[in-house]
Amino acid sequence: MNDCSFLVANMNAHSYNNSEVTLMKNVKLETISKMEKLLITASDKTRLKIMLALLDDSLCHCGHCEDEHDCSNCKSLNCMIEKCVNDIANEIGASQSLVSHQLKVLKDADFVRTRKASTKVYYSLKDKHVRMLLGVAYDHVMEEEDDD
Repeated sequence: MNDCSFLVANMNAHSYNNSEVTLMKNVKLETISKMEKLLITASDKTRLKIMLALLDDSLCHCGHCEDEHDCSNCKSLNCMIEKCVNDIANEIGASQSLVSHQLKVLKDADFVRTRKASTKVYYSLKDKHVRMLLGVAYDHVMEEEDDD
């Protein structure tokens, strides 16, 4: 798998102010359940590899971002790469059937989106929140490693 550390480390994660943290402390049970489902879905190693494979380490070409290496401003990430199941399977070293199944799980949980072209289906990250989630997870793990 490609080293995504530069890409993930350079994502701009949203920093929460005190009023937003206070609001999050009063979250409804239904929202907590949705958050749980999201984190459970993201916690699978194969699904993490798939999402990292869908991160684009090339320049942003959408025309909406001031920094050509920062797509965090994009609302829909139209500038991001798309890959088919075979490309992802080869990149992460997994079977096509496993990747296909896990992509369905990711799509159902709104982590990825699809675009069909002829007989192929292309996958990309759904939105900037997925990039941010990966970035926050990476930063947190790297912070823990630095503390050891």
